[in-house]
Amino acid sequence: MSNDEKPVSSRQAMRTIEGKSRGDNRFAGASGLLFEQAMAQTRMAVCLSDPHVRDMPIVFCNEAFQRLTGYDEMDIVGENCRFLQGPGTDQEQVAKIRNAIAEEKVIVVELLNYRKDGSTFWNALHLGPIYGEDGRLKYFFGSQWDVTDIYESRAEERHAKAIVREISHRLKNVFSVIGGIVNVTGRSMDARPVARKINERVQALGRSYEPTLDDAAMGTIHIGQAIRSVLAPYDPEGDRIRFSGNGTRTEPNAVSAIGLTLHELATNATKYGALSNGGGTVTVSWGHVRDRFGHSALEIEWEEQGGPAIEREPDISEAASGTGFNIARVLLEHARGLLDLEWRAGGLFARISIPIQNG
Repeated sequence: MSNDEKPVSSRQAMRTIEGKSRGDNRFAGASGLLFEQAMAQTRMAVCLSDPHVRDMPIVFCNEAFQRLTGYDEMDIVGENCRFLQGPGTDQEQVAKIRNAIAEEKVIVVELLNYRKDGSTFWNALHLGPIYGEDGRLKYFFGSQWDVTDIYESRAEERHAKAIVREISHRLKNVFSVIGGIVNVTGRSMDARPVARKINERVQALGRSYEPTLDDAAMGTIHIGQAIRSVLAPYDPEGDRIRFSGNGTRTEPNAVSAIGLTLHELATNATKYGALSNGGGTVTVSWGHVRDRFGHSALEIEWEEQGGPAIEREPDISEAASGTGFNIARVLLEHARGLLDLEWRAGGLFARISIPIQNG
């Protein structure tokens, strides 16, 4: 802007715009007045720049623009929009703006801008050309939206996911170390079968946690992911265990009890039940229910079909007294949960119930 060029006020600029649009059409004046009032009253920060004057100065800004930036109207009018930039402004985004202006294109970018007091804000800038009735470019329109809160939330989410990935890596290492200790101890004590059983349970816990860590950062997890991961090794072909459930979520602290209980049920089915022959199947279903007191609970049902013929109905108390089921029951009790077993005509039926706080 040369020394002999004086900045005009936003109101003067609006009158100029109105005059240019008036012509012989009486409605044009009213239209210009309505446009001025609308731009002045809108809560979105708005400015207009004149591409026909050197350095494309701002010729209009509304009060929302002044509140957002901290500058007065006289500080803004006559300046190029770059005066809001600072050392932290991404020059790649600035280059996109320059290219859009040169090509008269509409563009939306996010860039760091600076207020008059030096504080920063993330600006979602919408920039586009305005044409006259003759089709010629008259102004560039810019609207600014403070998206600092959204941007900071994204940054926090990225940080949380990075932490979760690190926890996942370390947790896998912990399970591997525990498994190694169990194996070495089992060999030294000539207790390999015991070590193998312990290691299988440790691995089941690891599988139940692995696919849910990303979700855990949200405070709840998709229980279906944990269920499928725990049971995958028992159905390598994918045609023996059927799953029925939706996107039910529950607290991460329920995963240990659920994972180990399903591992024991699958191990029992592989040795004695529906997974011990070539034709049996297991259906696992889950969902939220209300208990008799009206409290929300996660309920998982395990139903076997087509297993070996049962000559006599087993004693449930005897079947459930094995070490694996005892461990599962202890974990479930810590989560205030229950495990019910029932022998039906088609095979074992089990129900896991855990009260929950969040759905």
